[in-house]
Amino acid sequence: MRRPFALLAAALLAGALAVPASAADGDEKFTIKDPRITESSGLAASRQHPGIYWTHNDSDDGAYLYAVDSSTGETVATITMSGVGSPRDVEAVSIGPDNQIYVGDIGDNLGGTWPYVWIYRLPEPKNLRDQTIKATQYVVKYSDGARDAESLVVHPKTGRVYIVDKNEKGGHLFEGPAQLSPSGSNVFRPVAAVPDLEATDATLSPNGEHLVVRSYFGAIAYDWNGGRIKKKERLGVPFLGQGESVTYTADGKKLMYGAEGADSPVEPQDAPGGDDSDSSSGSGSSAVTESGGDGLTGNLKTGAIAAGVLLLVVLGVRGMRRRG
Repeated sequence: MRRPFALLAAALLAGALAVPASAADGDEKFTIKDPRITESSGLAASRQHPGIYWTHNDSDDGAYLYAVDSSTGETVATITMSGVGSPRDVEAVSIGPDNQIYVGDIGDNLGGTWPYVWIYRLPEPKNLRDQTIKATQYVVKYSDGARDAESLVVHPKTGRVYIVDKNEKGGHLFEGPAQLSPSGSNVFRPVAAVPDLEATDATLSPNGEHLVVRSYFGAIAYDWNGGRIKKKERLGVPFLGQGESVTYTADGKKLMYGAEGADSPVEPQDAPGGDDSDSSSGSGSSAVTESGGDGLTGNLKTGAIAAGVLLLVVLGVRGMRRRG
């Protein structure tokens, strides 16, 4: 009877020690290793592919999106968008309801002289592989004239699109129409000031209740307040070089900050409002937090289980020796 008992104990111990990799949650530091990605200017955490982040280059090098696996830093899919012409200055990416990806071709390196910019929308693929996906192109204009922008967010419940313009003296949050139209122009109107910040990216929490806007060297968190944002606190950001991107993790508990450059790093920080982010409300998060009535979580709970199994093994062996 010793061998069956030993095998059972070993199996229990192996199961207890099998800690889920935190990389699968996509909330650990990683490096984007793809040599094609040298100007990562936007990040968006996938809702249906745990640990996957969508990014793109800040340039006119083509209508490409890259799916990066945060557990390895490797690109696992390259998406070529069709039906959008030639991108001009892609600066942002966001995921809205129904796993729709929104890409902001909204930069204006001429200082706000282009009469219009573009937003592209495409479905996030269920299978991560190199493929071409047809996107819908929307023409965007501002009610008060052309401007440069690098930040685009999509509300996870309503699907409404917002842009924060880039101005070293501070900008504004612009609200798009309730529904974007692929014909004609979509006029975005200022609804709130975003002062004291030269915005390089922004992100909405998965529950749609918190907005974070970042600059090269700092960030500000806001309560969303129906789009009439209220300043909550200033945030420190990790220095990674030219800081160009930020996204909430799929569970809303972390902010992932990125930068331009070859082999660019992506680093996490605790997110404001992370404790009250409801990942089920429009975000489709697949992250799981271990918890229970025993008050133990994560590795602590796993260690307690492992200790219990080891105790079981010791007592079992002693019992068999006495019987022998």
